[in-house]
Amino acid sequence: MPPHEDPLLTSARRETVITVVLWAAAMIYTVGVSVAWGYGRDPSTLKYVLGFPDWVFWGIVVPWLAFTLISAVFAMGVMQDAPLSDDEESTA
Repeated sequence: MPPHEDPLLTSARRETVITVVLWAAAMIYTVGVSVAWGYGRDPSTLKYVLGFPDWVFWGIVVPWLAFTLISAVFAMGVMQDAPLSDDEESTA
């Protein structure tokens, strides 16, 4: 029978995996779009969206805003606050 794992460790491990997956998705999307739309491009095809070149807007601004929102929802709705010990005297 495997040893009992502390629920705090289980929760921390789950939150770490979710955080790393979100970071990797943001990085892959940002680098992929920026490379595909930004490099080796004819400058005459450059368009501007809200003052940003289109590849910067769709490759950096939009995903950063989206992942900031996703991270806020994750931090406020999924992550849990847990006491580090059951000792009530540790706060005194």
